[in-house]
Amino acid sequence: MSDNLSYAYTEKAALRLVARAEQCSANLARKLEKRGHETACISEVISQLTGQNLLNDSRFARLWLQSRLRFARSPRRLLSSLCARGINHDDAQTALDEVLDEETELSILIRFTRKCKHKTGELKFLLKSEGFSAAVIQKYIEKT
Repeated sequence: MSDNLSYAYTEKAALRLVARAEQCSANLARKLEKRGHETACISEVISQLTGQNLLNDSRFARLWLQSRLRFARSPRRLLSSLCARGINHDDAQTALDEVLDEETELSILIRFTRKCKHKTGELKFLLKSEGFSAAVIQKYIEKT
């Protein structure tokens, strides 16, 4: 099989995956590797798709977060889940900052606190360690 033919097969497979659902570059690469495509072709195809904005890790991160906010346990868990999907930490944090407004964060915090039994001092520490902002923690404490 020639290099051009390998590239064409890899590109076709990548385009099918991208057409089916939003992808991030790391997951797309993993899926293509599992299907037996060559690493060099995968890198080229990912670079091309990124250049054409058909593949965009920041867009994937924002969309992925928006789809999970309603069921999220904490900002830290959202962040770590994105990183586990191959989004670098800085991009994941930027996407989280863009998507997570104060009202949504407060609703996640309220849902989180319903599932734990801690005293106020311990709770503040736990909430901070789970990635909730100081402003939202304070707002919650003032309400309770």
